Amino acid sequence: MDYSESLKKYLAITVEKNASDLHLAAGYPPIIRINGELWAIPKEAPLSARDSQGLAFALMTPEQQNQFLKFKEIDFSYAFEGKERFRTNVFFQRGCVSCALRLISTKIRTISELNLPPIMQKMIDSEQGFVLITGPTSHGKSTTLAALVDTINHTRCDHIITIEDPIEYLFTPDCSVVEQRELNSDTYSFSMALRSVFRQDPDVIMIGEMRDAETISTALTAAETGHLVFATLHTNSAPQSIHRIVDSFPAEQQSQVRAQLSASLLGIVSQRLILSNKGKMIPACEVLFNNFAVGNLIRENKIHEIPLVIDTSFKDGMISLNKSLANLVKAGEIDLQKALSYSLNPQELEALI
Repeated sequence: MDYSESLKKYLAITVEKNASDLHLAAGYPPIIRINGELWAIPKEAPLSARDSQGLAFALMTPEQQNQFLKFKEIDFSYAFEGKERFRTNVFFQRGCVSCALRLISTKIRTISELNLPPIMQKMIDSEQGFVLITGPTSHGKSTTLAALVDTINHTRCDHIITIEDPIEYLFTPDCSVVEQRELNSDTYSFSMALRSVFRQDPDVIMIGEMRDAETISTALTAAETGHLVFATLHTNSAPQSIHRIVDSFPAEQQSQVRAQLSASLLGIVSQRLILSNKGKMIPACEVLFNNFAVGNLIRENKIHEIPLVIDTSFKDGMISLNKSLANLVKAGEIDLQKALSYSLNPQELEALI
């Protein structure tokens, strides 16, 4: 097998079919994901362990190969023919090399084009604060984050610094100055990059993922000290996101973290991407804005009461995940059974509908 040519063919098919992902693993033919479902590329034989490693190494530079062999896994972005970009993860499984490649759109879509709640515009109108985009893996967090940051890029004269692993969407500077830093090639860690970002005169900071207490702590400090900070978390709801942040710290620090969060938080969006009845992926979003009531509940460690505030604050732009799902069902976008499978409280959702 000519690994370079085979790789080009598989990537071209991924782009042509508008697939979201390409998987290369020993024992399976090349597999693509279309609208959430996995499909084997037709007429392709299962890959051997040698094939999967050869394809993976065709993606990497010699430096990346050495890093991969040392740490057994690696994240990086891969440019395909100067037009498309793939977020790539290479890893070992049962002693064999596997690859997962996520196709990244070259166009950064707007809040409207993504069918996100228009009220999310409110989260970028502020000059400082902390905005969290949350949800399960592969549910569009990075795409939403890029839409918010790019809106600022096109409307404000700000200095935007992103810290990503790897860089996904490429921002074209417009009104703003945009500098994008990638782990391993531009910095060694999120926490190290965040510590130095204060000396780089940023207005807006985008953190690809908050992975540890040090990163979270520095992000909160940045939001408190006059910066607009965007970040993602792999959590399923706004209350769970707050718990995750607070629980990242030792018990003796948690009261202080709740106080910081209550003061700096602007809002949390928890989203799901769902295959609609029309065959397109559409978002269902829980939207929380920080207000006096929410801030008090965070400080007093009454996080479990936040869903009630969301339910009763529709006029302020807040919306629960169940309400968002119910709206999609009533609009004929998805059926009830699919909505129930994404709900965190199915009985409540049935009552809403």
